[in-house]
Amino acid sequence: MPMAERLSARHPRHPRRPRAAPQPKRQVALRFGISAESRAALLLLAKGYRILARRYKTPVGEIDIVARRRGTLIFVEVKARDNFDAAAEAVTPRQQARIIHAAQYWLAAHADAAETPMRFDAVLVAPGKLPRHLTNAFDATD
Repeated sequence: MPMAERLSARHPRHPRRPRAAPQPKRQVALRFGISAESRAALLLLAKGYRILARRYKTPVGEIDIVARRRGTLIFVEVKARDNFDAAAEAVTPRQQARIIHAAQYWLAAHADAAETPMRFDAVLVAPGKLPRHLTNAFDATD
């Protein structure tokens, strides 16, 4: 019996469907986002930050950059938009909560960092401009 038939026989409610090809618009957005994250990481490196992780995935979401500087753990959200105002507005309270929750997963997986001071920064990226780094962009106590 072919594999597809075995799978659909085991899971009659969920027959296996071929994945749809990624939409070109989403592919461009993904490349733009990865490029923005690379620019943000370079900016942080130039400022003396040590990058611990990029695109750290958790069950509740992704942390764009995890860094350390002078004994402080920094969770960084990178936002790329047409201008800095639009990028800043994209860091919504809902997204802040997601990042805070994802940071809890990081801390659980890295017990040695649990007592380390931490903060949440944002790096805003706009075409043709140097990225802007906002330290303490939001607070976990809000």
